[in-house]
Amino acid sequence: MVPLSATRLPSIDVVLVGFGWTGAIMGQELTDEGLSVLALERGPWRSTPERFPPTFAQDELRFYYRHELFQRPAHETLTIRNKPSETALPMRVLGSFLPGTGVGGAGVHWNGQTWRFLPSDFKARSHNAERYGAAAIPPAMTIQDYPLTYDELEPHYDRFEYLCGIAGKAGNLNGTIQPGGNPFEGPRSREYPTPPMPQGYAPTLFAQGAERLGYKPFPQPSGNMSQAYTNPLGVQLGPCTFCGFCEKFGCGNYSKASPQTTILPVLLRKPNFELRTESEVLTINVDRSAKRATGVTYVDAEGREFEQPAELVVLCAYALHNVRLLLLSGIGAPYDPVSGTGVVGKNYAYQVFSTVDVFFDDKILNPFIGAGAHGMVVDEFNGDNFDHSGLGFIGGGYISVLQTGARPIQTHPTPEGTPNWGSAWKRAVAQNYLRSTFIPTHGAVMSYRSNYLDLDPTYRDVYGRPLLRMTFDFGENEHRMSDFLTDRAAEIATAMGATRITRNYRKGSWDVVPYQTTHNTGGAIIGDNPQDSMLNKYSQSWDVPNLFVMGASAFPQNAGYNPTGTVAALAYYAADAIRTQYLNSPGPLVPA
Repeated sequence: MVPLSATRLPSIDVVLVGFGWTGAIMGQELTDEGLSVLALERGPWRSTPERFPPTFAQDELRFYYRHELFQRPAHETLTIRNKPSETALPMRVLGSFLPGTGVGGAGVHWNGQTWRFLPSDFKARSHNAERYGAAAIPPAMTIQDYPLTYDELEPHYDRFEYLCGIAGKAGNLNGTIQPGGNPFEGPRSREYPTPPMPQGYAPTLFAQGAERLGYKPFPQPSGNMSQAYTNPLGVQLGPCTFCGFCEKFGCGNYSKASPQTTILPVLLRKPNFELRTESEVLTINVDRSAKRATGVTYVDAEGREFEQPAELVVLCAYALHNVRLLLLSGIGAPYDPVSGTGVVGKNYAYQVFSTVDVFFDDKILNPFIGAGAHGMVVDEFNGDNFDHSGLGFIGGGYISVLQTGARPIQTHPTPEGTPNWGSAWKRAVAQNYLRSTFIPTHGAVMSYRSNYLDLDPTYRDVYGRPLLRMTFDFGENEHRMSDFLTDRAAEIATAMGATRITRNYRKGSWDVVPYQTTHNTGGAIIGDNPQDSMLNKYSQSWDVPNLFVMGASAFPQNAGYNPTGTVAALAYYAADAIRTQYLNSPGPLVPA
């Protein structure tokens, strides 16, 4: 229902809710069709020269610790619990994940690690059941197959990689395995647009250790430029200077792919595109049939409410915010964990991390020379790249050394047994800063009946709307898988010639306090039918055909890779369907 106080604005063709990677992609694609497109972004305007100049872009205190680029919990947060039997409490300080805000969204402050999911990741249920038997999937595990295949998405992965100038080495070109790349990846139609980044000492030692164990290490696919690049839109990016300030920072050197450095210089000049910042969408409006979206209602920085009519509504916000807006708007049946029915909020998932600390006595690694996606990786233990028989888990993750930059406030490595303060601690930091690295494991998380998103019955935001409530914990599957990966990482550390190593296993329930990853997925998933999914294969709402929902909220479960590449590929896939099918005949693109 539209508030009576809302000012009604002239109707447009398309309204985009949120303006990060998917908003920029959809804006560019749909304006190319001649449509009038408006993007509503609740955060501030952010351009590279104004907000991220080299004079202060590398301010660790400002951006890393004071979270200048992220959502303010005092304005909006969510409530957290591990189990449905617990009372959820608000996350009052950002911790485990960091939702972005402002123009560019998380695409501004990401590291640039750009992956494609494995072909088997798109068939998580059927593939694992066929190889290991139905009993390998516990009854409480609600994983689903995607309604599309890797091959269908491959051209759209390719588009994003060439938009961004991703640096890397193909491991599988049209079915032929290539030396130096990832031999486990799905077939790709052409080589990466730019060569791999040059590697630092720590990633080189990691690769040498991995090779001694018979693994096939390869360079991390990187949205940090290995050389100057001009993308298909004519936008130029410069080579990375390895300053070490990528994650949680904007790039003032135009060396990290972001909406600002790849799309916006073209999109913002189009007469049929408009961007309104500091405009927070409160609800998606629908007609009396509840089968057609009529637009959105939003509030501006002065607290004024507006109704923005549109023929097509596309949610491009962060995964969690997409789900909350659907729940607040009454679109789709809310998920009920007791009965297992409903779709909005279903199959929330995350990722599981562990690390192995690695110390040397005789090697100077210079860890301050870094970039967000600068490193070497082994993929032998990701997805179903290895035989899981008898291991007690499915899924996996990649193991790597990524030299992202050892910033001075954040980085103070010390081996086990070091005092936590005082002169001995200072000596240990001085001794080990240049002589240490760590090996992270980046693991998948399956979806479960008891992990979901809904509206909190108690806590509300500044506009009086219920907060989103997250119910989540790791399963036994994830603990076993993470322990397995940690042990493999420790073996590589030993093969690197480490003097000392520390295994940091993932223990206990998920904890919202320490940062882990901003790879939140699910809650508005894609599927084959409206009984078990919110969206069809084109990210189109089953219930409201002129509503499309972008982002990782579409993932039925989480894979062992960073999600950005797949998020962007799904956006291009949806945009192509809108352009070639929906606009010719508006309505459902897949029969329910």
